[in-house]
Amino acid sequence: MKINKTLGMLAALAALGAPAALHAQDSEAMARAKEKLSAYTAKPEFVAPGEPFDIRQCAAGKKMLSIPNNSSNPFLKGIIDRMKVVGEEIGLEVVEWENQGQPSQWVQGFDYAIRDGFDVIDLISGISPDTVEPQITAANEAGIKVMTSHFYDPSFEPNPLLSSSLPIGFNEIGRILANWTAVNTDGKGKIAVIVSREVPPTIPLMDGFTEELAANCPDCEIVTEINVGVAEWGTKIQPSVQSALQANPEIDVVIPIYDSMSQFVVPALRLTGTLGQVKVATFNGTPFVLDFIQQGAVSMDIGESLDWIAYATVDGHMRDLCGLEVPAKLEVPFYIFDESNAADAGTPAKFDTGYGDAYIAGFRGLWGLE
Repeated sequence: MKINKTLGMLAALAALGAPAALHAQDSEAMARAKEKLSAYTAKPEFVAPGEPFDIRQCAAGKKMLSIPNNSSNPFLKGIIDRMKVVGEEIGLEVVEWENQGQPSQWVQGFDYAIRDGFDVIDLISGISPDTVEPQITAANEAGIKVMTSHFYDPSFEPNPLLSSSLPIGFNEIGRILANWTAVNTDGKGKIAVIVSREVPPTIPLMDGFTEELAANCPDCEIVTEINVGVAEWGTKIQPSVQSALQANPEIDVVIPIYDSMSQFVVPALRLTGTLGQVKVATFNGTPFVLDFIQQGAVSMDIGESLDWIAYATVDGHMRDLCGLEVPAKLEVPFYIFDESNAADAGTPAKFDTGYGDAYIAGFRGLWGLE
């Protein structure tokens, strides 16, 4: 009898202590999330991606064809436009192969580069080299270096047919999105996430997102994942988000993992009457999405200066072209924009505003242009 009574008392004490222990764990998780986010709220600093070199000597008379996965993506178009400007100063001709996201059009781009004697083909953010291996082989045989930029995560093994690759931390992005969700929903977020799983970087990004949620926001829940192919963003994202919000009114966060998806998310929120109520967090820093933040339609965008990406991409590709060591990744920092600082990007927002200009002097000095 005494043993049973003692066990009962211990069970009661344990039950009383459990909420306190759980609360302590929740507080620790929230503190971790806040601490990790703080690294992305200070103005970015320039980090040299390699040793100084004479970029004009390397680039003189050379031509680079940049093939985006889809020319309707304003993020990619903005990078390529800025690469054209950088190219003009150093003697590199940069041309965009405009396309609508069809693999047959990417193949045509390779044919054009081979026919017109380009020196570099840049597969920028979205075209998997695995889908165009015969074309890469043909380009290599024609003496063209094929490279990727803003595509692989550093954890990926690049396709061996590539001359080089400039990856970015997609897994890191996923973790930032998870920690932001934890902090901005008091650790209780009900999430709809929009992805394009055909694009390889989506995988490490989502791995980082789910792992960080488990660590720092265990009470957060991914209510639904909406998978839409890149070529179908314009037709499928809006109705899919509308349906998800109507079927799951508890959703309080929508995460389109690439911010150009937001142009189809915002109308869905408006039509369901949830605009300004459901938080939207995303990644890329495309100017029209920073405008959305200023208008209250989007809550947060993890930005990368498109101009900074352009400088870093040209730097890495020219190092490869000239036989120099290629950086292990694009040295482009991530920076969180929200209602507190989105106006720093300009009104309307610009591609290269709000990040500071340390990278301009940094690259110019590195290239011997100063």
